Amino acid sequence: MRSNEPSRKLKEHKAKQQSTINFRMNVIFFFIFLIFSTLIFRLGYLQIVKGEYYVSMVESTEEVPVNTSVPRGRIYDRNGRVLVDNDPQNAITYTKLQSTKQSEMLDIAEQLAELIEQPTKKVTLRDKQDFWILRNPDEAMKKVPEKEREKIRAKLGEGSEKEFTKQVDDLTRERITEDDLKSLEGHELEVLAIYREMVSGYNLSPQIIKSENVTDAEFARVSERLSELPGVNTTTDWKRVKLSPLAILGRTTTPERGIPNDQLNHFLARDYSRNDRVGDSFVEAQYEELLQGKKSVVKNVTDKSGKVVDTETVYAGEPGKDLVLTIDSELEDRLGKIVENELRKQKSRYGSHLLDRTFLVMMNPQTGELLSVIGRQIDNGKMEDISYGAYTMAYEAGSTIKGATVLGGYQEGAFNVGEGVMDQPLYIGGQKRTSLANTNGYNNRWMTDINALESSSNVYMFYVAMRIGGIPNYYPRMPFNVSDDTYQKMRNIYHQFGLGVKTGIDLPNEQVGVKGSDNLQEKGKVMDFAIGQYDTYTPMQLAQYVSTIANNGYRVKPHILKEVRQPSPDGKIFGDLLEQRTPQVINRINNSSQEIAQVQAGFRAVYAGARGTARSFFADAKYQAAGKTGTAETQYFGVNENYRGAYTLNLTHVGFAPYDNPEVAYAVVMPYMTTSTFGYDQAASDIARKAVDAYFEVKAKHNKAGDFTPDTIKKIQPAWSEEVIREGEGK
Repeated sequence: MRSNEPSRKLKEHKAKQQSTINFRMNVIFFFIFLIFSTLIFRLGYLQIVKGEYYVSMVESTEEVPVNTSVPRGRIYDRNGRVLVDNDPQNAITYTKLQSTKQSEMLDIAEQLAELIEQPTKKVTLRDKQDFWILRNPDEAMKKVPEKEREKIRAKLGEGSEKEFTKQVDDLTRERITEDDLKSLEGHELEVLAIYREMVSGYNLSPQIIKSENVTDAEFARVSERLSELPGVNTTTDWKRVKLSPLAILGRTTTPERGIPNDQLNHFLARDYSRNDRVGDSFVEAQYEELLQGKKSVVKNVTDKSGKVVDTETVYAGEPGKDLVLTIDSELEDRLGKIVENELRKQKSRYGSHLLDRTFLVMMNPQTGELLSVIGRQIDNGKMEDISYGAYTMAYEAGSTIKGATVLGGYQEGAFNVGEGVMDQPLYIGGQKRTSLANTNGYNNRWMTDINALESSSNVYMFYVAMRIGGIPNYYPRMPFNVSDDTYQKMRNIYHQFGLGVKTGIDLPNEQVGVKGSDNLQEKGKVMDFAIGQYDTYTPMQLAQYVSTIANNGYRVKPHILKEVRQPSPDGKIFGDLLEQRTPQVINRINNSSQEIAQVQAGFRAVYAGARGTARSFFADAKYQAAGKTGTAETQYFGVNENYRGAYTLNLTHVGFAPYDNPEVAYAVVMPYMTTSTFGYDQAASDIARKAVDAYFEVKAKHNKAGDFTPDTIKKIQPAWSEEVIREGEGK
């Protein structure tokens, strides 16, 4: 009996423990039930009893962001002179909300027509027709009777509602008579002019109704009635004004044009509005992101009907960054006049019917800063700025590239420094090849590398090309069997100097020129290649090439942006410096310092040697300079189609100064030059000498006036030019 006692007690303990657990679980379930019941009851109360109230509260506080414009950044030259500015103007804008009805917009347009005088010159016939239809819906319906509509629908079939509407609309417009449109005159035409601007915008995007010639009285009248004109606002608009004729500054689009279609997605993804001004070309386009600034953001608080009940400025906006360019306005002006005078002079001579343009690029060879970019084209006596052609147009450069040819000969082991050959007519592959100064073989003489550059020996360069192509020695009547890769070897050499490749200039749409054919059946053209009469190069490439020789073999990117600054706080001093562009070395040519110095000496001999081709221009200069002249025999491929393929000459000149410590390098290109007047071949050298003189004169003037002292650099200077080109004008 006793043995069963522990077992009984254990069972009783377990039963008691199970009862306690069951009780606790029931309590927990009861509380869970109460909690869920409470939540369900509360949710039902919020949704059923208070639902409409909270929906109306949300609708009454909908926040709609609206961007407003800010001034673009100014552009200055290197000395702080204003190149591009903003002209603030009173403006009246309209912002259409999602809920805005057409009738409401018409009502606002009618009210505005009573307050302002709206120009009507932009109104088109299509605008008038559409507005007449809007104003006369019943009469418009009668223009295409119902029976005619049924025929159109039957012909198109089902599912062609869009095409049906289009055809009916087109017929309606065609049948609107001049008498019908006479109703759109005077006040009604002004209403139309305002309305067309209102509907040309996009939801939530402020559309300028009037910004030109908004009088103070108009501005005040509209401002006083803003509460009665939903969506209308009075603000300040900024119009772009160029204070320099320099074409590479570029231009912006107008609000009427807005973002170009081919760039629409790009800019919309960056929070632009469709009618925003954007950089359309050159500097304005290249540095759009810096110049555009950040728009102010205003949130309109609307009620459930879409009516604005309050506004809040979320972000005040920030003007675009100011840009300081490397260009010197005064030097640019001086060099531009030099080029224009020489171009007019040569154009006035007999036989100059093909000549129409000239280029001059001047840069710092150590830093790549572009001091001046000149391009002039004369058309029917009118001079135009085509400075962009300095990096978008290419021409055969002639003997100016012989420095690269000589250095290429060193690289390929074709010649040693100081090695020479006899300059005499060469008879190769059935052709006679000579230097210009020794076409008949009466002036045969020994030519070293320096002599060859000094007197521009073609024969020396022919030897370089032959040896690079695998022909070690010359003998009369020899075949010209250079290796198949000679063209590419030559191009690889020239590419090191920036010839035939992009220079890296910070402007859009740079071109690299045209390569001559690599036809292996015409290997003899390799010799033309070696004297600059095969591939074409831009004036900018020539400037980079001579800069590379000037600065001991380093190819530096040319650039036009010098500094990025915060907007000026007061229009008198510069804002804080944000970024300063530093020299960017692309590569160093594959030559030793001794080899580069030898070519530099050859370039110096061009200016100062007894047989120097530019001695008559530079021998008496107060500074020491060095350079190379060039004349390329070529064919005309300009704008006059009647003379395409005609024989002509390109005149070129490159150089640098001072010789011992170069601070300026330059390239002159005068394509399609006359060949029928004496002295034609001196035009490019004449420009070069006058340009370098002008550089040192302007520099001395700046130094004397203290233009580069710390105090003066901080001050904004007035524009050098008196020319004013307003938004929408010029190129």
